[in-house]
Amino acid sequence: APEQAARMKKLQEQEKRQKVEFRKRMEQEVSQFIQATGEPRRRFQPMNKIERSILHDVAEVAGLTSFSFGDDEDSRYVMVFKKEFAPSDEELDAYRRGEEWDPARAEERRRLRELAAQQEEAELECSPAPSGPPNDYKDKYRHLIGSDAAKAAARTMEANKAYGCVPVANKRDTRSIEEAMNEIRAKKRLRQAEDE
Repeated sequence: APEQAARMKKLQEQEKRQKVEFRKRMEQEVSQFIQATGEPRRRFQPMNKIERSILHDVAEVAGLTSFSFGDDEDSRYVMVFKKEFAPSDEELDAYRRGEEWDPARAEERRRLRELAAQQEEAELECSPAPSGPPNDYKDKYRHLIGSDAAKAAARTMEANKAYGCVPVANKRDTRSIEEAMNEIRAKKRLRQAEDE
């Protein structure tokens, strides 16, 4: 057991050393990438999850944008982009599909999508309105209530005599909370005195 613990400790130290060395190597590569003026993005070789997380951390510290692409765990790789050349959503989708990004082809796709949307809009404008049920309940039930029934009912409405009209001054309670509470307590005491 002590030998196994010593071996485990040695393996952990070796693994830790390898991670530190890998981080230093990635920091050097990222700094070279930053200094390279003609390179807007860099694709790194496929690496495992821990190495990718280290590279993402290094890129974030350096002020770069980084994304992982690839389907299998063994074939996933990291691409690092300079902030001024941050990828568009279409570019990211192309990388996720495993395709190489081609700006000219992407512009052509975007133009075709806009053209299709314009054609669809023109078709909607030219075609007659759909003959479905109306959306407004007044239109839906017009055959039952008519068009003037609601207006006539509104004209004949009168105030309910049972409720009457209460002046605004009577609706507001101008007492303070303490005065109202004292009045309630006095009524309770009076009721209790009557019950006894």
